[in-house]
Amino acid sequence: MKKLSCIPSHLLLQPSNEVKKILDKFYKRKEIQKLAADYGLDARLFHQAFISFRNYIMQSHSLDVDIHIILNDICFTAAHVDDLFPFFLRHAKQIFPVLECKDDLRKISDLRIPPNWYPEARAIQRKIIFHSGPTNSGKTYHAIQKYLSAKSGVYCGPLKLLAHEIFEKSNAAGVPCDLVTGEERVTVEPDGKQAAHVACTVEMCSVTTPYEVAVIDEIQMIKDPARGWAWTRALLGLCAEEVHLCGESAAIDLVTELMYTTGEEVEVRTYKRLTPITVLDHALESLDNLRPGDCIVCFSKNDIYSVSRQIEIRGLESAVIYGSLPPGTKLAQAKKFNDPDDPCKILVATDAIGMGLNLSIRRIIFYSLIKPSINEKGEKEIEPITTSQALQIAGRAGRFSSKFKEGEVTTMNREDLNLLREILNRPVDPIRAAGLHPTAEQIEMFAYHLPDTTLSNLIDIFVDFSQVDGQYFVCNMDDFKFSAELIQHIPLSLRVRYVFCTAPINKKQPFVCSSLLQFARQFSRNEPLTFSWLRRYIKWPLLPPKNIKDLMDLEAVHDVLDLYLWLSYRFIDMFPDASFVRDLQKELDGIIQDGVHNITKLIKISETHKLLNLESLSTESQSRLSGALKSQARRTRSTKTSGSKAAEPPGPHAGEKSLASRLVQQGLLTADMLKQLEKEWLTQRTEHGKEITESGTYSKGTRRKKKEPDSD
Repeated sequence: MKKLSCIPSHLLLQPSNEVKKILDKFYKRKEIQKLAADYGLDARLFHQAFISFRNYIMQSHSLDVDIHIILNDICFTAAHVDDLFPFFLRHAKQIFPVLECKDDLRKISDLRIPPNWYPEARAIQRKIIFHSGPTNSGKTYHAIQKYLSAKSGVYCGPLKLLAHEIFEKSNAAGVPCDLVTGEERVTVEPDGKQAAHVACTVEMCSVTTPYEVAVIDEIQMIKDPARGWAWTRALLGLCAEEVHLCGESAAIDLVTELMYTTGEEVEVRTYKRLTPITVLDHALESLDNLRPGDCIVCFSKNDIYSVSRQIEIRGLESAVIYGSLPPGTKLAQAKKFNDPDDPCKILVATDAIGMGLNLSIRRIIFYSLIKPSINEKGEKEIEPITTSQALQIAGRAGRFSSKFKEGEVTTMNREDLNLLREILNRPVDPIRAAGLHPTAEQIEMFAYHLPDTTLSNLIDIFVDFSQVDGQYFVCNMDDFKFSAELIQHIPLSLRVRYVFCTAPINKKQPFVCSSLLQFARQFSRNEPLTFSWLRRYIKWPLLPPKNIKDLMDLEAVHDVLDLYLWLSYRFIDMFPDASFVRDLQKELDGIIQDGVHNITKLIKISETHKLLNLESLSTESQSRLSGALKSQARRTRSTKTSGSKAAEPPGPHAGEKSLASRLVQQGLLTADMLKQLEKEWLTQRTEHGKEITESGTYSKGTRRKKKEPDSD
């Protein structure tokens, strides 16, 4: 409706309380809410638009004359309250521009029938072979044999380490093979021509190049909330006569359903484990009981450091592997552990060993069955590992190609054994859906319709409008949005901004995040990021680590060099010195390797200078679980008491009692475990008190406030 003129709101003929009544009646009308929904205003948007509309009418210094007239007509029963809707809708479209083009946006974000996105793959009749089996069953071996014997092939793996392994194995077998990862391109032909075979990380596979054989490893990761889209893209889009899938049986039904929509049948080949694995009837209980070939699996860096230190105190040497270590360092530690002539016979690792490394392990020991995670609200949660995770890790013990043909698995604590057996005996839940991800083209089309919207908000709107079939889901975009908000204020084109936001970074590393920001700032100024500039930025040369903090800082610098290399393959003119940076990264990898080799010394120094707080508590996982759960108990008590003004202050054990009941109900704790926790806690406090008395830290005349258990 065309704006006629404005009239001061205080000159309205009807009193303000009458206007309030009209607006309240308008808001409560179900017919109005239904009409708003037809225009794309769901309950949340309708409420927000109404609040803004009401504020405009009640607080504006001037009103459009047409709104003034309709309000007067309604007040004197010359019009119905529903007649306000066109004015409300006009206002809603001003604050929510998306309503003007919602039909176009729905078409753009329509993610149904994704097989149609890959016309080259649909133009051929592919043969799909699913190699199903547990770890160390030979499923990947058989798929790779097909790959090596083909005239052309592509291997798609979840990790750079696996792509490197196939790259080396293929070339060693006389089959020329290139390597393509996010940060690296290696061609083996002397003239630089692409080889007929390529080993790549799954995100980097080409869906337009024709191959005779394609191998997609760890196909069950199609369900991964962040990366699943890459497996979906490879499965639906690879142009190969034969597509060999390797993974868990839990993915068979979903893959069969997806291939039904493409008109392709799935042949399933099932494999059994080549070597037996036994769940022991006794726990390790003490690090004094370690044997050569043992691997202790932890789920936090602090546990890695603590266990390594305790092993060193016992005069043993251990190798260490965790996720944030560079690939070269992981391989060096694996080689050290596997070497029969090396005195290092114990491995301490996170679940990073679950795939991508060949390790000669006799026995897997779960230090804990509890894995910390972050929920959607960003809060830390602790819960037992899944059956899939437990099988993947336990399966690393006793491999056909290692000196330990038979594997064993157990826990650090006796109380965990029954839970481990229960987890391992559960059937793996079938995978229900495959991940999808908006493309740069789709986001650009959104931006065309919503030019003033930030990239982060464009993603939110895309996800809200997207439509998917029941076999698919939209992957989590939180990391993308984090990067988008980080560089939002920097002037970049949308396509460049999108690429920067897809760069894989660890948002827990402040230096890596600030480096993405600095790289984007340099790019926006059209200033190339040269090798000399980068050396100054990271303050090269870097010294060997003197403590754990130094080691973590070096790992962050390695990630920054990875980020440079990743961007160099997208913007070669602005990141021109990839070869020099790669040499620098190899040198840094060597420094980190030396640091990890001496990690127990670094831990000892860090403890001495209080840079690392390895609590001198029991190594039992339930003790650590208890400490973590107490903070949850406090939150629970706080939540309960905040709901009632008259609530009585909770007793010292009020929240913990309900929490313990919940844990017992969930199978995380038993009555025996609770008793054991109480004994351990009392023992630890007694020993701690003795240490303080013996060290003379507190004089006789000094009163020390008693520390409550909850404070730890």
